[in-house]
Parts: sequence; structure tokens; C-alpha cells
Amino acid sequence: MLVLVCPGQGSQTPGFLTPWLELPGVRDRLGWLSAVAGLDLVAHGTVSDAEAIKDTAVAQPLIVGAGLVSLLGLFDQPGDAPGWVGAVGATAGHSVGEITAATVAGALSAEQAMVFVRERGRAMAAASAVTPTGMSAVMGGDPDEVAASLQQHGLTAANNNGGGQVVAAGTLEQLAAFAAEPPAKARVIPLKVAGAFHTPHMAPAVEVLEGYARAISAQDPAVPLLSNRDGAVVEGGREVIDRLVQQVSNPVRWDLCMRTFADLGVTGLIEIPPAGTLTNLAKRNLPGVEVLALKTPDDLEQAHRMIREHGRTGGDDDTTAAPGDSGTLVTSPPKEA
Repeated sequence: MLVLVCPGQGSQTPGFLTPWLELPGVRDRLGWLSAVAGLDLVAHGTVSDAEAIKDTAVAQPLIVGAGLVSLLGLFDQPGDAPGWVGAVGATAGHSVGEITAATVAGALSAEQAMVFVRERGRAMAAASAVTPTGMSAVMGGDPDEVAASLQQHGLTAANNNGGGQVVAAGTLEQLAAFAAEPPAKARVIPLKVAGAFHTPHMAPAVEVLEGYARAISAQDPAVPLLSNRDGAVVEGGREVIDRLVQQVSNPVRWDLCMRTFADLGVTGLIEIPPAGTLTNLAKRNLPGVEVLALKTPDDLEQAHRMIREHGRTGGDDDTTAAPGDSGTLVTSPPKEA
């Protein structure tokens, strides 16, 4: 069984999209998504510096847009139904990556995803500006001691990534005090994000997104979509939207997503760009599963081989789904009945 995973904020690096623009159709598609997002994603993915793409309002659309255009390399696009519906057994995304995953699952069109992430990025940037906040990865240490120390410093465990990795979030003052007095055998690493995401600091953004969510017509996922909240498979389009809104101010339980992958019997995992973070977590938490970080088009040959070997069609036979069967980014799906 093949799963496709989509990274979150902090995974972007300067120039990471440059090699992808050499693929047919990618530059044009990214230009279209740029028009929807109101940002020059081509420039931000190729020539913008680290400080520019750290901006939440830039980073979030850039990450989702990059993930969506990378699918053009994984699958051709002549059909009405995405080819990955037959090849991918499940999908999930970390934080903002859950929007990308919702599009992979067929719950959102590419345009809906870009509008939603555009407004999400703007709203979260505005919420971050109210109080100087941030996030730090906490590696190692006794889990109970880490939890107690976070509570002592008024911090939130905003991400639980499994394998002893927790991401602490709160004010910069709280994070500095925590880093100066870390739990025994724990390492604290500041992250390149501009706010305390997935905490109550993001409540103003939730209020904004709730208004937009009421106007979005989502489809029931055609590919099983796992939720950040609890690792559960989300079956209804309306629930997908509701969870995307609420996850902005609630912790990401990526550990539970990986547990569900294991329960489903995953054998192969591909992380789409900007790839690397989730692949490393999978290596530590999903032993025996073949993993691939799809960083550049040079990795596509291995990805296509994994799709043939781990992916399956939606039918009852044993035919594997090959790249090119039919993979389109669904646009403007019909309203729910």
C-alpha cells in the first residue's frame, strides 16, 4: 500500500522549486496557482531568500502550490479522475500540508485549496503579529519530563511528531526560558516559523476561516484522508473543511497519523515537495516501509517505480497503477447534493 504525504511550514528552502520548472506544464500551472493565491509563487520558489519565504503569508501558499504542481511529475493529466485515486491508498499532510492532502484526496479543487491557504496564511500572519511567538523542536528527553517542563513554562505541545519529537509553541520569552533550562537529555531547536501555530494564539485566524469555510463546497474524499487531529480517516467533505479550520489552533498529532498508516498496512511512502521532514519521521517510526523524499525531478524515476510496486488501482484485480493512467488536479468540483 502506497501513501502520499504532504509537508508543512518550515520545510521550504530558497530555490527548492527551480528544478521542477523544467518539467512540461509546471511553470504554467504554478503561474495559474500564483494568480489564484495573489503571489508570485514562481519567484518565491526560485529566487526569494530565506527571510522572504519564512513569512507565513508567503510560506503557506508556496508549500501547497509546490505540492500540487509536483503531482504533474508523478502523474500525467489527461483524465477527469486523478490517477492517484487508483494508486494511492491514503494521504495525509502535516499542518498546512493537510490542505494539499485534501486536494490529493479529491475533497478540494486546486483553486479552492489555494484560496483557502491564501486566507489561512494571511489570517495566521495577522494573529502572529499580535504577540511575538514562535516554535521550537524538542528532541529526546523523558516524555513526562518534557510535558511537565512545557507546562511549567506556559508552552503548548503544538506538534507531536512521534519518535520523541515534540514541537513547543508559545511566546518568544517563554521559548527562551525553556531553551535556557531544557529537560534532561533534551535538545531544543528553534524553528523557522513566524508564530505559535496550533495553539490558542491562533484563535483570531480560526474566526476568519470559519466564515470562509461556510462558503466552501467540498467533496467526500476519493482517497482516504487522515486527519491531523487524531489520525482518523475523514469520510465527509464538510468534516474535511471543519477539521482544516479547527487544526489551526489545535495540536498536530502526526504520531497518530503514522500509527494509522501502520494499521492500514502501508508498505511505501512518498513525500511530495518540499520533501524531507516527514520522510525522516517515517524512517524512525515506520520500520520496514520504503520511503522517498521527492526533492527534485531526479527522484521521479524512483517514485514511478514505487507507484508500480506499492500502488494499486481501485479495482478488484492486481493491476498496478502506473504514472500517466490519468492524473489531473481537479478544478471546480460540483456542489454537494
